[in-house]
Amino acid sequence: MGHAVLAEGLRKRYDQKAALDGFDLAVPAGTVCGLLGPNGAGKTTAVRILATLLRLDGGRAEVAGFDVTREAPAVRRQVALNGQQSTVDDVLTGKENLVMWGRLYHLSRRQASSRADELLEQFGLTEAAGKRAKQYSGGMRRRLDLASSFIMRPSVLFLDEPTTGLDPRNRGEVWREVKRVVAEGTTVLLTTQYLDEADQLADQIVVLDTGRVAASGTPDQLKSKLGGDRIEVVARTSEELPIVRDVLGPDAEVDLDSFRVSAAVTDRVAALTWVTSALAAKGVEAEDIALRRPTLDEVFLAITGHKAVDTSGGNSGVRV
Repeated sequence: MGHAVLAEGLRKRYDQKAALDGFDLAVPAGTVCGLLGPNGAGKTTAVRILATLLRLDGGRAEVAGFDVTREAPAVRRQVALNGQQSTVDDVLTGKENLVMWGRLYHLSRRQASSRADELLEQFGLTEAAGKRAKQYSGGMRRRLDLASSFIMRPSVLFLDEPTTGLDPRNRGEVWREVKRVVAEGTTVLLTTQYLDEADQLADQIVVLDTGRVAASGTPDQLKSKLGGDRIEVVARTSEELPIVRDVLGPDAEVDLDSFRVSAAVTDRVAALTWVTSALAAKGVEAEDIALRRPTLDEVFLAITGHKAVDTSGGNSGVRV
């Protein structure tokens, strides 16, 4: 399948501070890679280097098979960068926005209009094509913004915080469009402050910390590092807590405030069946019994030492 994005030992310094200190990355073509990390971890610097907006100080990188330093113009013809801040013009209609971007990419007026119609249909915006963008919902605006990134059919798309500020419904609309373009062959490098977003979209997650890769793998692989699945039992009363803990074993964790007892398990279905039967045999009818896997928030906390925070970068609104 090959790699659409490949970086080896990337280094970049700002004065005396190392933004990237030996950063490695390999993103297979046609997949989504989620790039996560706290503020100052180097995510924005990495994206700007890969998009040819910033020169590296050391190492090497290829995007779509072209060297970002020696073949920067060729890289730019293969990629699009969609920043956190929308570049949609509120005064123009949906179609006029896309035609404008087509003209900026040197398409003829006829070519730009034809491409705009194609993208409006692909992104479910045909019925709103004649409306001014200021009348669009947040999700529609973001989809229009994404559509403009595909004027020249990029093979690699850099997405910087694509759903910041959107409500759950609009975020879901954007997620569907990202999944669709990836299914059609586009490779996506995603930076996001929403770890559930990375969980939903990413085939691979790379956690950056102080300019280096702190961890990488699929979402499930990263979660498994925290001990895999856990079973949680919520007791009805505090008097039942010792009984529940005895059933779950000596390593079970007890939360006295919520009457919750949890323990690590290896076989999800077998553990759930056994615990339910064991509690029933002791006359305990639990308020709730559930299986839970670690979240990416917990993984992030374990790797970096703190929870994920707003990671918006300085490349918002830029297109290449």
